[in-house]
Amino acid sequence: MLTTVREYDAKLDAKRRLTLRSVVFEYYHVSEYNDGRILLEPRELTAPFQVSANTLAMMDTAVQNLKAGNVSDAVDLSEFTEE
Repeated sequence: MLTTVREYDAKLDAKRRLTLRSVVFEYYHVSEYNDGRILLEPRELTAPFQVSANTLAMMDTAVQNLKAGNVSDAVDLSEFTEE
């Protein structure tokens, strides 16, 4: 069962915009119904923690090269360490 977290009245401004107060999400999917109801559902434009297929393919290639011994010389990072 859904519970009401907050309830307030809002008015359209001169440019016919509606301001939502203290929202958690930046993007919303809007559904308008013929009886006048408007439903806002929070949306994220990208799926969180998702790695692209191209990145996964590059990682697979890198691991194959590592296993085959096809690697570059070691990089000296000693100048960046504090002693």
